[in-house]
Amino acid sequence: MASDPVANHPSGRAGSGPGTIVVTGGAGYIGSHTCLALVEAGHRLIVVDNLANGSMVAIDRIAELTGGDIELVVADVTDVDALAPAFSGPVDAVIHFAGLKAVGESVEHPLAYYRNNLVATLTLVEVMEAHHVRTLVFSSSATVYGDLDELPLREDAPLRPVNPYGRTKLMQEEILRDVAAADPRWHMALLRYFNPVGAHPSGVIGEDPAGIPNNLMPFVMQVAVGRRDRLEVFGDDYPTPDGTCLRDYIHVMDLADGHLAALDALDTRPGCRAWNLGTGIASSVIEVVAAAERAIGRPVPKAVVGRRSGDAAAAWADPSRAAEELGWTATRDLDEMCRDHWNWQQQNPEGYRER
Repeated sequence: MASDPVANHPSGRAGSGPGTIVVTGGAGYIGSHTCLALVEAGHRLIVVDNLANGSMVAIDRIAELTGGDIELVVADVTDVDALAPAFSGPVDAVIHFAGLKAVGESVEHPLAYYRNNLVATLTLVEVMEAHHVRTLVFSSSATVYGDLDELPLREDAPLRPVNPYGRTKLMQEEILRDVAAADPRWHMALLRYFNPVGAHPSGVIGEDPAGIPNNLMPFVMQVAVGRRDRLEVFGDDYPTPDGTCLRDYIHVMDLADGHLAALDALDTRPGCRAWNLGTGIASSVIEVVAAAERAIGRPVPKAVVGRRSGDAAAAWADPSRAAEELGWTATRDLDEMCRDHWNWQQQNPEGYRER
């Protein structure tokens, strides 16, 4: 990609190389780590985030780590007037992270998820079209597969999400496929990733969920630093080897690298295509807690409670398509994920201190 005017390139880009990227939700967990990788690769960034689940401190720390300059537009992606200024100058591509993302919360508040997530994507694509920017990397999710018997999950598997969050991701994918089918100038990647954990090895940026964490790793780490009394394991009676849910955990820096690989691949890939980003390794809740305890150096208080609504028993990736077509594979193992996450939590026991 290059930051030249986009008029001469059918996708809204102008060839490979560093360019200007709009990153929605770039102040959040996955977004911030991807932003860091983008800046290190030489890209100029415009981050759009309403800071509901993101942190301005994260953006400042990325700038400190990289010496790069990141423009932050504090805006909600559902608001067309607030979003438009991010496209006031030449933009080469967009990476779209912004959206609500908690499975349990989506079951309790489905309308909020449908309204926010779908309207955000519709608004973003309309603004992109108006500014002749037609290259998009979309943050999808493995939840689009649902609770399938045939594992590992391949991109051509049936898509049967079992919770509102997953259904919003599938609906967004379908919208983007329809847009790309109607106009061959669009270049789109649907990245279905599994369970991101870990942090940048420096410990300067990491995961700082608002309120009570919805995911396993941040909850374990907050228990370890004394912010939570104990970890609750949601069910030990699933049809898995130890009775706890199986998931494919991926280091957030591997995930960030996957977004860069997809961005590069889109130069020569018109249309809309899905790729799994995962390790292909299934780890149970018990195995993840054991790895976390090795990193922490002591046991974590925990108790088994009832199942959580909307959780599938098992889900892990077949990541071979990404390896073959994007040249991307995950390289960091579960122990490294836990060490880096613990390093972040030790250095930032209260997360980003603005909260």
